[in-house]
Amino acid sequence: MIYDVEQETLPREDLENQQLKKLKTVVERVYHNVPYYRNKFDELGLKPEHIKRLSDVKYLPFTEKQDLRNNYPFGLFAVPKENVVRIHASSGTTGKSTVVGYTNRDIRHWAELMARSFMACGVTRRDTIHNAYGYGLFTGGLGVHYGAEQLGGTIIPISGGGTQRQVTLLHDFKPSVLCCTPSYALYLYDVAQSKGIPFQELNLHTGIFGAEPWTEQMRSEIESKLDIKAMDIFGLSEIMGPGISIECATAQNGLHIWEDHFLVEVIDPETHEPLPPGETGELVITTLTKEAQPLLRYRTKDLTSLTTVPCSCGRTHARMQKVTGRSDDMLIIRGINVFPSQIESILLETEGLSPHYQLILRREASMDTLEIQVEVDENIFSDEIKQLQKVEQKLKSSIKDYLGITADVKLVEQKGIARFEGKAQRILDYRFEDSSG
Repeated sequence: MIYDVEQETLPREDLENQQLKKLKTVVERVYHNVPYYRNKFDELGLKPEHIKRLSDVKYLPFTEKQDLRNNYPFGLFAVPKENVVRIHASSGTTGKSTVVGYTNRDIRHWAELMARSFMACGVTRRDTIHNAYGYGLFTGGLGVHYGAEQLGGTIIPISGGGTQRQVTLLHDFKPSVLCCTPSYALYLYDVAQSKGIPFQELNLHTGIFGAEPWTEQMRSEIESKLDIKAMDIFGLSEIMGPGISIECATAQNGLHIWEDHFLVEVIDPETHEPLPPGETGELVITTLTKEAQPLLRYRTKDLTSLTTVPCSCGRTHARMQKVTGRSDDMLIIRGINVFPSQIESILLETEGLSPHYQLILRREASMDTLEIQVEVDENIFSDEIKQLQKVEQKLKSSIKDYLGITADVKLVEQKGIARFEGKAQRILDYRFEDSSG
């Protein structure tokens, strides 16, 4: 099924001509309206008129997450603040989130791309969509919500949490599509089992899962237990939110990237050189239609490969393979992006703690768990248990407040964290090991 037949099946040459026209426009706009980019261009001796071919994108400066933080909150806006109708933001330490603004036109495009994504994976206006992505500053919930309404489907805006109630509504409202993180889907299954509600007797036929990495083994487990077709969706808060790319129900062979809105590259993360189709590297995205906050060559840090071979479904837009990892140390925990450095800064602001710590990730009852083990000064470790518990509770609260995640904190005595020659082993990630067994 195709939602926007003309755009989704454009011949490659026509699509690239369209992209070049939009690229020239966006380069012109950011140069004249965003001081950060104008300074970058001037440093490189680059002018907008130097971009004459699509391949000239390689001359443009990269944008990274830290650039958004450095220009917090609104320094990358390309329109006056009064033209921004919505602001989303991802978590950061001490308030330094990555902020993204949207104009009315941006919101309309986002809804259209999500509707296009729904149709691509087999969802129609006759479907009822149970949306368990989080609403609020996180882009997932509202992105799915507006897309479902644009499609004409029925949306259940349940958001995250309240799992017992979610299972009851899955049974009573009989939605046909489930939208959430893949780990939460398995948790819903476990809770349904405990309530004596077989998933096979529900009305679901499709699940659209994203916001965290998941394996093909996990897909098989979800499809087997929930008796649904599990579809992979990809998005980034910094770029737009969910709906940048999605698998099609026809072939399910890579995620279709909506190239009339996004110019994509894969680069070598070390040399920064563009890689040809089929080679795995870091995905880089330039927004072609964003008004409020266009980004040039945003380094996603996600590792994938691209193909421009038309899909058997008829779509001609490039496809990306399932993300296989990251080129940095970012963790995705229950859909929330977390850097070890963010946790480290919180630990170091807490009196009596040492800089020696480990982050231990597991998957229990289909949900990600995070345990933080951190060494404490000898005088604190010798305090009574009540005092240690106060320190642990303070840390848990700080991490919840700053990062939006719940973590278990375990204080250990000095030398309790293993020492390593060279780079410290900060992260022990057992999630895929735990879920594959």
